[in-house]
Amino acid sequence: MEIRQLQLEDFEASLGLSEYAFQFKLNGDDRVKSKQKFKPEGVWGIFEEGELSAKLTLLPFQVYVQGKAVSMGGIAGVATWPENRRQGLVAKLLSHTLQTMNESGHTLSFLHPFLIPFYRRFGWEIYCEYKKYTIPVGKFPRKAEMEGHVERDKANIEVLEQLYGRFASGYNGALLRDREWWENSVVDEDTHHCVFYSAAGEPGGYVLYKIENKELVIDEFIFMDEEARRGLWTFLANHDSMVTAAKLKLVPADDMLPFLLPDPRIPQENYPYFMARIVNAKAFVEGLTFKEQSELQKRTLYIEDEHAPWNEGLWEWKVDQQGEASLIQVEGNGEQADLRCGIGTLTVLLLGYKRPGELHRCGQLTGSLEAVEWLKGIMPQARTALFDFF
Repeated sequence: MEIRQLQLEDFEASLGLSEYAFQFKLNGDDRVKSKQKFKPEGVWGIFEEGELSAKLTLLPFQVYVQGKAVSMGGIAGVATWPENRRQGLVAKLLSHTLQTMNESGHTLSFLHPFLIPFYRRFGWEIYCEYKKYTIPVGKFPRKAEMEGHVERDKANIEVLEQLYGRFASGYNGALLRDREWWENSVVDEDTHHCVFYSAAGEPGGYVLYKIENKELVIDEFIFMDEEARRGLWTFLANHDSMVTAAKLKLVPADDMLPFLLPDPRIPQENYPYFMARIVNAKAFVEGLTFKEQSELQKRTLYIEDEHAPWNEGLWEWKVDQQGEASLIQVEGNGEQADLRCGIGTLTVLLLGYKRPGELHRCGQLTGSLEAVEWLKGIMPQARTALFDFF
């Protein structure tokens, strides 16, 4: 058995496995385009006797954490032939990929799970969720009079990029989008956009949307302030003679729109979305800023992480007066620790998806009440979201 990056000559084997596993077929020009875009260095496979048995794609991304860029390895396209399943091949690929990401300086890894319990075994944990709304026309937000205006399908990507960056940087785990991602994964010829401009001419928000089956399908609703939110909704409400409803997708979990509606009783869904995992605990903790302290604080933390052994063990966690942290491995075991948790729990704790108290109450974080209170005192409030898919 050999684990290696794919090569150009492995394209047909890679595509064939994807077609079978994900139940699609590429023909003609689509197949030619797929080969042109094929980046074999980003795909890792397990080969047995020269045949591709399983594979996954490792995508180099950056995400916002506390408003700063953090290197993240995105895992996608995990596939195995049915005759090779339940032989531990994906487990071997994931362990190998964790090592690769650690060596490459990725401190986080994200993936969209086909089965949440499967990836929890390897340290990934749900870190964000999204809302979906269906709003009948009769329950749209009220139209508002304002000094600003909306322009449709006129703005360039730079305007959308600027607004997205300001909005997304407030959420831990949101993707930093480069130009290639915008052009290939966000906007397309079927997607309309509208931008709200203030009376002073400053862009304040945008909506990406389509009109399908007499419905507004809203892929992204980004706003900097209440004026922009109302202005964009007034524009959308002016479609009332054309559509019967609006469907909003990938709305962040802290969104308040239903509360602001004249009648909040609309169909709503909350859906667990992507999973995250800390790749290197020391690097990730030391890159965060915690709450300022009156004096140097420290506790011990035991991290359980059998698939990334460089994280496993007892650590001394210090936070100084400025909120800067250090994580130093020390001798000892879990019985001697002030706090103890698995790497998945640590991930959602540090990203801010769950708070120390609730993790302690449900047994995911163990330790003394005093240590849990210490952790509450150093952890800043945060919110998580992801507006993309890979």
